[in-house]
Amino acid sequence: MSHLALIFPGQGSQKVGMGKELSDNFAVAREVFQEVDEALSQNLSKLMWEGSQEELTLTTNAQPALMACSVAAFRVLMDEAGLTLDKVVGLAGHSLGEYSAHACAGSLWLRTTAKLLRIRGDAMQSAMPVGEGAMAAILGLSIEDAEAVAAEAGVELANDNCPGQAVLSGPSAGIDKACILAKDKGAKRALKLDVSAAFHSRGMAPAQERMAEALAEATVEAPQKPVIANVDQTLVTTPEEVRRTLTEQVTGRVRWQDCIRTLSEQGAETFLELGAGKVLSGMMKKIDGSKQTANFGDPKDMDAIKSLDWS
Repeated sequence: MSHLALIFPGQGSQKVGMGKELSDNFAVAREVFQEVDEALSQNLSKLMWEGSQEELTLTTNAQPALMACSVAAFRVLMDEAGLTLDKVVGLAGHSLGEYSAHACAGSLWLRTTAKLLRIRGDAMQSAMPVGEGAMAAILGLSIEDAEAVAAEAGVELANDNCPGQAVLSGPSAGIDKACILAKDKGAKRALKLDVSAAFHSRGMAPAQERMAEALAEATVEAPQKPVIANVDQTLVTTPEEVRRTLTEQVTGRVRWQDCIRTLSEQGAETFLELGAGKVLSGMMKKIDGSKQTANFGDPKDMDAIKSLDWS
């Protein structure tokens, strides 16, 4: 029986140069980046490899770029390491990474995913004027204390990432207040994030409406393996659930700890992070250090991947 879970990073993992080594070494990866470029009528891959970090970090670019890296990594492992969905108990992605999970699970075509993420990025960016919304990472508080801080400051808990790491989202003045309150409660750090809006909060309601329309029009199929939804840990197995959960996650909380627990309940013993960076692998060590974790986003990771026990 398989004990492998696939997990996919979200915004914040982007870095200029990500995916280039995969493209240089594997034709199947090059095809992914070319297809995304064509779908968006943009040379996104050139921006990813030769552009500025500032331009890459723009929500409209970062979201499809991170997805492309994750799908390229997945397809390389299918070709080179014998990875198949038959060996997977489930998939999950952090925020935009949930789209990457669906692209790899077969729910969404690659071109469709790229176009949806461009719409999502643009909709989130325009949902509120720059400066009105903000987000902050709260380190060192329990999730209950982070929720209490959010309630008192008039903001929302946007991400429950791992023990001692939460993200709050809401009006800028409320986030400033929350940072002060969090430190008063004993937080080790409370720092505002370099984002342009209050993602995963009620302020994203216009973006949620736009995504509901886009997903209603998109071709969506049943995933070949369950994708764990950020918002409610549903084991998503139907097109209707794909549309519902991807719509609700725009304003909903990213319950990442619960996603990992759900995958563990499905029998996952090995968690493989696909795409840029090692952010989720780091969170895994804090959520459940007993699990085997690995990441693949560069050819140099291949030997370690081939040594994993995922049979």
